[in-house]
Amino acid sequence: MEGNWNCHEIRVRYQETDQMGVVYHANYLNWFEIGRTEWIRSHGIAYGEIERKGLLLPVTDLEISYKQPAKYDDIVQVWTKLSSFSYIRLEFEVKVTRNDTLLVEGRTKHVWVNREFKPVRLDKTAPELFSLLKEKYKA
Repeated sequence: MEGNWNCHEIRVRYQETDQMGVVYHANYLNWFEIGRTEWIRSHGIAYGEIERKGLLLPVTDLEISYKQPAKYDDIVQVWTKLSSFSYIRLEFEVKVTRNDTLLVEGRTKHVWVNREFKPVRLDKTAPELFSLLKEKYKA
């Protein structure tokens, strides 16, 4: 994929499937979360480090579209990229593929908050993180 995508592979576990033998739809949300944390890690910052700074990044909006099912023991790729960025908000685009077949696509929107869930400006609270994200958004 073109652009600043990060790819993380996941093998579908039995407990992630339903009676039809396909991945239960809610499990893709977990994979979106894994994709985000791995995107952040791939750019040199562990998500735990962000939380130790007192910052949280809750989901405020979610969009997901199912195209094809994944099945037990498939190896899928979770592709994640930063698609929108401001002082207080982030948006990630996510695609789940099996080889070159698109299975699921969607996006998540987030807002930076402190431990009291009050919105914060990232450029004021964690300027080094803001600079890194700004650099990666342009890439």
